[in-house]
Amino acid sequence: MTQNKTIAALKAAFPKTVPILAGFLFLGMTYGIYARVSGLSPWFPIAMSVLVFAGSMEFVAVELLLGAFHPLLALGMTLMINARHLFYGLSMLDKYRGTGWRKLYLIFGMCDESFSVNCSAVIPEGIDRHHFMFFVTLLNQCYWITGATLGALLGSLVTFSTEGIDFVMTAMFAVIFLEGWLKESSHTSSLLGLGVTLLCRVLFGVDAFLLVAMPVILILLLLRGYRDNWQGGEAV
Repeated sequence: MTQNKTIAALKAAFPKTVPILAGFLFLGMTYGIYARVSGLSPWFPIAMSVLVFAGSMEFVAVELLLGAFHPLLALGMTLMINARHLFYGLSMLDKYRGTGWRKLYLIFGMCDESFSVNCSAVIPEGIDRHHFMFFVTLLNQCYWITGATLGALLGSLVTFSTEGIDFVMTAMFAVIFLEGWLKESSHTSSLLGLGVTLLCRVLFGVDAFLLVAMPVILILLLLRGYRDNWQGGEAV
């Protein structure tokens, strides 16, 4: 009976992740090729996709490992790029409660796409919710590992110029930004982020501006949210 429930949960989770499969295979392959043509071992992107599983940070890690050793810069970049997972985690506390042995992996494997599916999917009646969320997370990571592995293996066969392939990371962030821009009713936060980033780029240069811009943006957004809540409370 337990095995039947597990298989049923896997079958229910797979269709929800098919769109992610297409995106992760392409991005994963791009990441694997990018790591290889940058001079890293084929085992690097494979190991990173298994042990780290943080798509955008994995792209950044290539540059960090190939550049001068700056541990504080690496730590700061990692925290800033993945800071959104703190908010994801808080919103998933109730959903992950009671998941038992699955909880550690659900926490480790939570990415934007897994969060979106597990947070919003309507789970069919009779399907174990904990198994469903586990398989959504596992399938998504398997897609990324497969893409990264293919890219790592094919990267050594690339004979044409790959100049500009690292732009895929910039394009990915641009798409995420545009998607948020189209969905938001007010563009104040987006414009604030752009303005602060450009100012820090001018003041602190290309190597350090992101470390300064991210915490400044976070503080300003928190202050803005606190002001809005306070004004809303006053209005009530």
